[in-house]
Amino acid sequence: MSRSMTHTVTIRQAVSADTASLDRLFQRSYMTLMKGHYPPSSVVCSLPIVARAQPHLIRSGTFSVAELDGVATGAGGWSTEPPGSRPGTRGTGYLRHVAVDPAHARNGVGRSLVENAARQAGESGIKQLIAQSTLNAVPFFRSLGFVPIGDTALELPGGVRFACIAMLMRL
Repeated sequence: MSRSMTHTVTIRQAVSADTASLDRLFQRSYMTLMKGHYPPSSVVCSLPIVARAQPHLIRSGTFSVAELDGVATGAGGWSTEPPGSRPGTRGTGYLRHVAVDPAHARNGVGRSLVENAARQAGESGIKQLIAQSTLNAVPFFRSLGFVPIGDTALELPGGVRFACIAMLMRL
């Protein structure tokens, strides 16, 4: 059962104690929302890697948890470092690990997380945000003002390439 938009989404900074619940949230989100957009083999190979909370993001102070009525229903944040080991670009922020519990999709949770990240990034002097969108999330990011800038892939351990669309939003 999904919640209506009348419920208030609360955003708070993630803490280390959130790690296990975020792992479960990412697992539910990616397993459900990526169905039909990726071959089952891609989901099975990438899920153990992408559906894990990243301690360095949680410690960064720019990673948040969204709650509806006190229940964690989403997470995401930003950093000045892109995913993987590539160097960042001055003035560019990178949206990181945004996910919403499928039971709460389309209820403003993801929008609240991205708007929070964009506000924080802008206040930090970032001029643009880049998201490596999963294929299923492209319409969501478009609705927030992101524009596609090219096909890309996350290079995961074990040689797994996970297809994404790089998307840009000017702040």
